[in-house]
Amino acid sequence: MITVTRTSLPPLEDYVAYLEGIWERAHLTNNGPLCCELAEDLKYHLDVPRIELVSNGTLALQLAIRALGLQGEIITTPYSYVATTNAILWEGCDPVFVDIDPERFCLNPDLIESAITERTTGILATHVYGYPCDVERIQAIAAKHGLKVIYDAAHAFGVRYKGRSLLEYGDCSTLSFHATKLFHCGEGGAVVCSDAAVSNRLFLLSIFGHRGEDTYLDIGINAKLSELHAAMGLAVLPKVQDYIQARRHSATLYDTLLADQPLQRPKALPELDYNHAYYPVIFPSHDEMMATRKALLEQDIVPRRYFYPSLNTLPFLRAELRRACPVSESIASRVLALPLSTAINDGDIHRIANLISDCLKHRHANN
Repeated sequence: MITVTRTSLPPLEDYVAYLEGIWERAHLTNNGPLCCELAEDLKYHLDVPRIELVSNGTLALQLAIRALGLQGEIITTPYSYVATTNAILWEGCDPVFVDIDPERFCLNPDLIESAITERTTGILATHVYGYPCDVERIQAIAAKHGLKVIYDAAHAFGVRYKGRSLLEYGDCSTLSFHATKLFHCGEGGAVVCSDAAVSNRLFLLSIFGHRGEDTYLDIGINAKLSELHAAMGLAVLPKVQDYIQARRHSATLYDTLLADQPLQRPKALPELDYNHAYYPVIFPSHDEMMATRKALLEQDIVPRRYFYPSLNTLPFLRAELRRACPVSESIASRVLALPLSTAINDGDIHRIANLISDCLKHRHANN
């Protein structure tokens, strides 16, 4: 079976070496030495001034919202994973959905200002598939209206834009270190903060809101990353550039083989150093996508409707939050993320591309 992604595991002996140290120290959590080492290594690798490790990417979003003091309404994207919306709702805020750019699939800055009200306190946008939002325009809008900006950068590990880490833009950027991500800890996440005070508050919130044994300073939760997860991260990190190179090769081959097909891809900006986290394609119609998906599944090839559904249509939203977002709804109904991982080979990609080409030719011949 060829799945949409597959966890990239380091050599077992590399991980075991870290585990042996954990066993010797008997220090499994509470900001242990491996967590500290991983945080320092990630700051260097990602070229960011400060980073706070947490136990998953969803908590990273929730803590960023809480650390920045966001309340009321948060303008956000309907085209992302459900965690983006859930984090806003979980923190007692209302998501205000603004439609996406039809070429880049990120939050459309042309539509943000008309959605701002007296209750708006922030913007939470997603770097979709690791492709950057229009960070300059979003920042200008936020500065004009006194809003905070959070970027869901779960897919943007290692991405650089205009010579800078993409994670440096905004007040906070959140990362996911889930097992399916380019860089992972099995489970985990992080928040990159531009302001030291916000970063310090976020750390405090992630450790129950207290310092020492008996000094309680804020309402906190437990979002700590364990030493076992940090060990996985330390074993994976030296391999990340190899993973990106392998993915770049596979993505380039997909590009070549599918060049003549009527498939849309996200538009990459100039001056972008991309990480090839995913390979999404947008079909001309929902029916063509579903027919192709069925053909692939019949051959034990498992793509993913990523992202689907458009988040403004989630069934648990209050009726007044379900704003129409026609571009997002259209893209979500026609997207497939094709298999891309370090495990896939050229033969697999040729096979997938041929199946897609045959499906599209067959449907067009019958229309």
